[in-house]
Amino acid sequence: MTTRAQALIPITIAAVIIGIAGLLSLPSESKLESVEFPRGTIMIDNIPLEVQIADTEPRRVRGLMFQDQLPYDQGMIFVFDQPGLYSLWMLNMQFALDMIWFDEDGKIVHIETDINPCRTALEITTCQSIVPEKEATYVLEVTAGFVEQNNITKDSILTIISI
Repeated sequence: MTTRAQALIPITIAAVIIGIAGLLSLPSESKLESVEFPRGTIMIDNIPLEVQIADTEPRRVRGLMFQDQLPYDQGMIFVFDQPGLYSLWMLNMQFALDMIWFDEDGKIVHIETDINPCRTALEITTCQSIVPEKEATYVLEVTAGFVEQNNITKDSILTIISI
């Protein structure tokens, strides 16, 4: 017959391993230092957005972590040097997002809506990356509900005004 201690030891060890794995997956302190984001303007169809621009690795790593919810006329655009299958996750986010991936011509290749943040210890250790269906050059993050409110579809087009 198994004693209570014998049952709790493997559970405790598993919890410690999961906790350590979660801590190791967090970005280093140097990557989380204050990052300044340049600002620009884009349009999706005829909808203008002021965006924070994440065009370097430190800016992309930081993303919208720890920021307050954005108004519907603002977002963050991730800019990559070449097309690829760029995944994003919701680590340390404070609000749900809609994410839209665009190719180099501004055509939508993937849309994810109402993605919830990973804030608690358990959520952080199991936080999933969202991977697009096709290669993209730009990824736009906006407050959840933006896609539905503005009728954004796979036929919508990104126009870069200034980034």
